[in-house]
Amino acid sequence: MENRIVVSNLLHRPIRTAVSVLAVAIEVGMVMLVVGLTSGLVNETAKRVKGVGADLLVQPPNSSFVMAFGSAPMPIKIGDHLSQIAHVLAVSPVLVQVNMMGGINNVYGVDMSSFDRVTGGFVYHSGGSLQAPNDILVDDVYARANKSKVGEKLMIFDHEFNVAGIVEHGKGARLFIPLTTLQDLMGAHNMASVFFVKCIDPGYTDDVEDAIQQMLPKYKVLSIAQYMSLFTSNNLPGLTAFITALISIAVAIGFLVIFLSMYTTITERTREIGVLKSLGASKAYIIEGILRESTILCLIGIVAGYGGTLVATRVIHTTFPTLSVELTLQWAFYAGILALAGSLLGAFYPALRAASLDPVDALAYE
Repeated sequence: MENRIVVSNLLHRPIRTAVSVLAVAIEVGMVMLVVGLTSGLVNETAKRVKGVGADLLVQPPNSSFVMAFGSAPMPIKIGDHLSQIAHVLAVSPVLVQVNMMGGINNVYGVDMSSFDRVTGGFVYHSGGSLQAPNDILVDDVYARANKSKVGEKLMIFDHEFNVAGIVEHGKGARLFIPLTTLQDLMGAHNMASVFFVKCIDPGYTDDVEDAIQQMLPKYKVLSIAQYMSLFTSNNLPGLTAFITALISIAVAIGFLVIFLSMYTTITERTREIGVLKSLGASKAYIIEGILRESTILCLIGIVAGYGGTLVATRVIHTTFPTLSVELTLQWAFYAGILALAGSLLGAFYPALRAASLDPVDALAYE
């Protein structure tokens, strides 16, 4: 009987019900998409660095593990010394810069011969390797997002490049240009941001790491496994605070909408509550009814939020192919719990107010 009354109340006010459900759905969607986008960005970047195929990387002292945040203070001649260390198969110097055209993407300045030795070479979807100083390679994800084709012109860093080839994604960056060209454009002559080191066998990684650390005691030397472990939101500047702020805003939206919805509902149903109390309804019965109504609203909103998030994710992938969104069951559960907790808290005060109404005053309410 009580559930029938709750459902009837929800259907009697369809607009308010729809707004409350939408608020909860937005809350759930915001939480899942914010975490999904940040996790996708972090994990995608880490996977592409791993996809280079190196066993170790060498960075300047006090540099950020996020290569795009660093500069290029390392002399390129360091690579010659690294290549002479026992068990080292190949060393590739790379200059890293960020390009804002067509999305935020890393650009690698590479020496093709050494980069191919470390990575095993690109897989070409069309076109071929870098031959001229103004050639550029783009990966298939970037090409699909920007409708790039072999032979067309591409403006990067206010410089016109010719698309020489489209390659399989996953080898560090989405854009690749000759190392010397990027050095000239950035004013970083004979400098590199990172050295990728490939051992003759992965089993020698620790030995080579120790040898490099002895040679360059102040430099940052990381195995790829160590580097991957750094890619968490806690290690990225300000990312945890950003996620927390947006999640807090989402929860606040759900809390306030449910609070206002339940509060106005209590005001409109004052006489009804007076009738129930005059018939012997206890305070616990009144509170339970209000909280049950809020819970049903929230559960419908959570389901709608899950569906909306899946639709939004598909739209993002279609509109912005270079963006990666990683949705997880863990954060779907957390988003649902946060929405439910916020809704119950938002309904609690209106429920207490309803339970404390005097039956005589409630029946006389106009």
